[in-house]
Order: sequence, then structure tokens, then C-alpha cells
Amino acid sequence: MSANEVDAPDRPSPAPSLRGGITDFADRWPFRRKLNTLVGIPLIVVAALLSYVIVHQVDDARSAASAARLVRDSREVAELVSRVEAEHQQAVLLSVRHESAAPGYPPSPDAYEKAQAAVELAVADVRRAFGSRLPADEAQALKEVSGLSSLRDSVEKSYMPADNIDPAYANAADELIDGLGLDRNESLASTFTGNMLDSLLRADAAHGSFETSVFSAQTGDANALIELVSAIGSHELYEHQAARFGRYATEEQITELGGIEHNVPHATLDVRFAALQVDPSSLVAKTPTQLRTSFTTALTDYPQYQTLAGIRLKATSALIDEIAARADRASTGAWWRAAWLLGAALLGFMLWLAFTVAVRRSVIRPVQALTGAAQKVAEVAGLELARVADDDAADAGPPRLREVPVPVRDEIGELAEAFNRVQNTAAALLERQVLSRRNVAEMFGSVGRRVSNLTTRQLALIDAVERGETDPALLDRLYRIDHIAVRLQRNADSLMLLAGIRETGLEASPTPLTNVARAALGQIEGYQRVRLHAETEVTVAPDIIGDLTLMLAELLENAVAFSPAGSPVEVSVRAGGDGARIEIADQGLGMSAERLAEENARLIRRERLDLVPTKVLGLFVVGILARRWGVEVVLDRTPGGGVTSRVVIPSSLLLLMSPVVPVAASASPASHDSARTPAATPHRRSEAAEPTAPGALPRRIPKRETVPAEAADEGDATARPLRRRVRGATLRTTDAEAGRRAAAPPAVRPADAEEVRSALDEFEAAVERAHRDSAALTTSDTDRLDQHDLTGLPEGAEQ
Repeated sequence: MSANEVDAPDRPSPAPSLRGGITDFADRWPFRRKLNTLVGIPLIVVAALLSYVIVHQVDDARSAASAARLVRDSREVAELVSRVEAEHQQAVLLSVRHESAAPGYPPSPDAYEKAQAAVELAVADVRRAFGSRLPADEAQALKEVSGLSSLRDSVEKSYMPADNIDPAYANAADELIDGLGLDRNESLASTFTGNMLDSLLRADAAHGSFETSVFSAQTGDANALIELVSAIGSHELYEHQAARFGRYATEEQITELGGIEHNVPHATLDVRFAALQVDPSSLVAKTPTQLRTSFTTALTDYPQYQTLAGIRLKATSALIDEIAARADRASTGAWWRAAWLLGAALLGFMLWLAFTVAVRRSVIRPVQALTGAAQKVAEVAGLELARVADDDAADAGPPRLREVPVPVRDEIGELAEAFNRVQNTAAALLERQVLSRRNVAEMFGSVGRRVSNLTTRQLALIDAVERGETDPALLDRLYRIDHIAVRLQRNADSLMLLAGIRETGLEASPTPLTNVARAALGQIEGYQRVRLHAETEVTVAPDIIGDLTLMLAELLENAVAFSPAGSPVEVSVRAGGDGARIEIADQGLGMSAERLAEENARLIRRERLDLVPTKVLGLFVVGILARRWGVEVVLDRTPGGGVTSRVVIPSSLLLLMSPVVPVAASASPASHDSARTPAATPHRRSEAAEPTAPGALPRRIPKRETVPAEAADEGDATARPLRRRVRGATLRTTDAEAGRRAAAPPAVRPADAEEVRSALDEFEAAVERAHRDSAALTTSDTDRLDQHDLTGLPEGAEQ
């Protein structure tokens, strides 16, 4: 973070944008859900659109079917209109008869009543044909037809002028046609069927009204002139509706409608209509005799009018049937179109759905295969990493990773190929790291061997000098150098252990566990503070002696190094239910619970030092040795402060276990200073640890040498080893000095935290100076040291 960012005042963060929110929301979705959404939404939209189109087409088909049914049922309405017009003619005839009849001889209403009955039957037929589908306006028109009863009664009783009869019947016929709503029906208007049928029915009604008006004008009635005018108007209305019908009808249908005017009855009608127009003033009869004469002439032509009405009704019915057939064809076509559209939509939808599912699977399955292969590769890579990171593996070799298969040749395939390239690169890097670690291990091993060889030569030279030296001061310095060399040998052993070099002690023999502990004391600094307590005597198998000595030395080194200088370190050797138990307790600063858990886990799990670095190298060495031999090592807190290390050696590594009387071994610095420096591990050099009493530290015994041949010639019958020398045995001591050496060690005072921190600071500063001093060593000096080390090696020494 820059200084500007630190000094900048706090600003309110901008509100997330809608796009960012949608992106974040979509980013949290799984890939399969995203793909399902991407495929599903278009499918839903298309399905909705197709559903709308199909429903609309089905509605059109239903409307066409309803229109066809309406057209077919309108035939009954045309029949009813014709019957109403026939009743109209009978009403005019009955009214004229009343006017021309002699007094006391009323005309018979039978024909009129018969026409009324025909109208009522036609009304019932209309209601039955439409049923529940009868339009409200048509139902009202039917009621008006039935409501002509008052007019009918009046006509039957006496004379009624024609201008009073015509409007009632004309309005009833018009209402019957208007009640169908043919010109207002949307389903009929789309196919011109409604206009065509409406014009046909109105043309038929107009022609019927024309026929009635011409007949009424012939009767000589007082309103004959009015009837002629009505006939002229009805004829013009007929011609208008016929022309309107011709705009929608075919040529055959127009010819069929025109057949109403091309027959003998209609020719008679045309003659009578023309005659009426020649002298309209003579139409009204002036005397009853003229009235009867005109009426009789009209009755002579009335059968022609009835025949013409039948021809007209037949032609109208035939045209209605054709229109109904046309509506049926339109309805059937609409249903077929709806079916085809539905089938095509379903087929297209299924094909699209199958295509989208195939595309989805072509995306999902390779991704799943790639994911599964990547997971398998990850598992194999994890096993390979565990294999190459195994600290006990001698030679892990290059990693063996399996390539991810390339299922398709598209972007996903390119992703798989890129993944394989990344994996190959990672494998190459891992192989390089393995090679680098192997080279570093070999370097560690080489350095460890060189240091071990040098310390072996150094100890041999020190032993040679010590045998002939009697100066106390110089001998004391030699002993100190001897001890430093032994500690250096232990560090070389640890370095070779970390490098993976495992040496077997061929010259070792079963050794008591207490002697192994004393040998470990001889490899550490500050061994004078260690107090050894032996509660049992155990013999350890030869093959574990060297590693067990190194393990105990590392634990003792940590206990001594991380505890106050005046505090003792207690070491107890006792028997356990599953073997032998060694406890090393110090009174130092200790570790936190988290650090203890971390170090205890490191003592159990396998790991590389370069992968999981640690500040406590000794515990790492202890963990390697514990896992190698199945030894349990646990770190715990010491009551009152410090760390207690518990080492449990399984019974399979022990040869003999016999209880002994516990004896506390607490040696003062003076008594330890007078003893010989403890020995190095027996299996790495031909040396042994001399068994001593539990209260004394073990002494390093140099390698025995044979007596030269010249000495045998001079008379020595047998060759014997050199006399064992004890450190300080040749020094002169006074009684006072002996008393001081026998004096008890001073009491340990509690550690001061400030002093401990000061000591730690001084230690860190000394380490830093040591690093700087070691960096100042030049290459030429190192070469000279290497050349010096390589010269004068004893026979059989390894480089």
C-alpha cells in the first residue's frame, strides 16, 4: 500500500452497478445452470410464441367452424323470412276481401291463419337450429314476429289499409336478418362470408317485398298507388343487394341468383309491374264493382306469385348451402392449418430441443470428462507429490503424470490441450525440483562425509597427542577440543541423515540403554547440567544404537540450549507397558500450545526439510529417526515451565529388560570436568562407551592399537592394549581442590525474564556476526582448506 493510499481520507465506496451485480450473481452460478438458462430461456420464449400462434390459429379454426354453422342455420332464417312474406301477402288479400265483400258475407281467414301457422313452425325451426347459440338480437326478432298477433286479429276482423300492414311485416323480416349480425361477425367478415350471406338474405327479402307490393297494387285498393311506390323501392333495394352479392360471389352463384328473374312467373310479374307504371292514376278502384274486378284479376295471377316465391326460396336455399359449404371448407382449412402448424411447431420444437440438448451435452460432457480427468490427474499428481516429497524415499525419480484426454476439437479441446501443456510444464518444474533436491542432498551428503572423515582424523590425532601429554593445562585444552570434535561429528551425522544417507553400524554390539543415553550426553554442550535417573536396565539391539544415540543427543541438545544456564535437565529411563520410556525434562521457556501441536505433528508426518522449513533442525532429525524405527516421540509441557520429551522405544527393539534400584545421578560441574569427554556413537567408529555407575558420565575410549612386532621380539609374549587414561588422572591435586570438587553444586536460582531476553539477544547478535564472518571467507582459503583436508587421510577413510 502506498503512502497516498494510507493518507487518503476515507471515501464511501461506490454502489455496485446493475451490470456488476448481475455479473457477480451469474459468477456464483454453476456452469451447468448457466448453460441451462442460456438454452432454456430461448426455448421458453419460442414455445410461448408458438403457443400464441397455434392458439390464434385454433381460434380462427373455431371461428370458421362457428361461422359455417351460422351460415347453415341461417337457411332456417331465410325460410322464416319467406313464410313471413307469404303471410304478408295473405294479410293483404284478406284485407281486400273485407273491402270488396258484400255486406253480411265476411271473407274466410283460413288461408291467412294457415300462413300464420307456417310462420310459427318456421320460428320453432329457427330456435331448434340455433339452440343455445341463438344470438340475442335474433331472439328478440323472433319475439317480434310472434308479437304480430294484434295485427293479425285486426286483419281477420275487418279491412285494414295496406300502408298499415306493410310496415309491420317489412320490419319483422328486416329484424330477422339484422338479428343474425352477419355483417358484424368478425369470423365471417374475414372470409367475406358474412357480407355475402347478408346480401343474399336481404336480396331475397327485398324481392319478396317487391312481389307483395306489386300484387297489392293490382287489387285496386285505396292504397294501390302507395303500394306501387313501395314496389319500386323494393325492386331497387333488390338490385342493390344483388350487386353487393355479386362482389363476393362467383360467376356461377351470380347466375344462380339471377335465375330468380328468368322464369315464367317472374315474366308475368314484370308485365304486371310495367302495366302498373303506365297509368298509375287508374290503380285505385272508384266503385265496388271496379274493386271486385281488379281484385279478381289479381287473384288470377296469385298462383304465379306463389310459384315465384318457391323458385326464389329454392335459389336462396341453394346459395345458402353453397355459402355454408364454402364456410365449411374455410373451417376445415383453418383446422388443417392449425393442425399442420401445431405439428410443424411441435416437430420444429422437438428438433430444436433435441439440437439444444445435443449441443448442451456436447458442452457439458466434455467439460465433465475434462473435470473428471483433471481430478484424476490431480489425484495422481498428489500421489506423485507425496512420493517425491517423502523424506524416507531413497530416490523418488521423476514424476509420472497422466495426460488429460482431449474429447473434442473445439475450445474445450483447446482447454484440455492447454491444461496438458501446463501439466507438462509443472511436471518439468517438479522434475527439476526433484533433481535439484537430489543434488542438494548429494551435496549435503558429500559435505557430511567430508566433515565426518575430518573429525575422525581429528579425533585420532587428538588421541595420539593425549597419550603422550602430561601437562595439565594443555591436556585440558585437548580434552575440550576432543569434545568439540565429537559434537562436530554429531552435526555431520545429522547432515548425512538429512541427505538420505543411512549407515549401518557393523561393529556395534548390544548396549544398555543407560550407556546409550550417556553416549548421547557426550555429544552435546552443557552435559554437566544433565541428571540421569535409571529405574530399569534395558539392552538395545545393535542396529538402532547409532540412530537412538543421535535422537537422544538432539533432544538433549534442545533441552540444554533452550533452558536457563543454571537449571538442571532431568533424564529418566524407566520401563513401560509397551517397551522402555525415556523422559527428558527441562525448565526453560517452553513452547505455546500451537507450537507444540505443530512440532508433534512434524514428528509424525513425512515431509521434506526444504518444503517445510523449521527453526528447530534437531526435531526434524528426531522425526526422521522416530518414523524409521517406529519410536514414539511426544513433546509436552513441563509443570512449572519448560518442555518434556517422551521417547517410547517399542519392545521389538529391546533385547533384555531387568529392573534395577533407582539411583539419582546428579554430577557437579567439577566432577564432570574431571571425567573424560563422552564418546561418539560406537557404530560410526571402532569405539565403545565404557559402562560406569549410574552416577557418572560415560567416557569415550579411543581405538585399541596392537603392539608393534619389534616389541614382541623383545620379549613381550602377548600384545595388550594401551593403558586406559582418565581425564585429570595425572594431574596433581591438593586436598583443598579435592574438597572443592566434592562440594555440592550451588542451588539453582529462578530465571530472570530480562536476563533471558538479554541472553537471547546476545545469542542472535553472535549468530549474525558468525554469518558475516563466514561470508568473509575467500575462495582461495576454502581451496587451501580442502587441499589440506584431502592430504594425510588414514587408510580406508571415505571422501
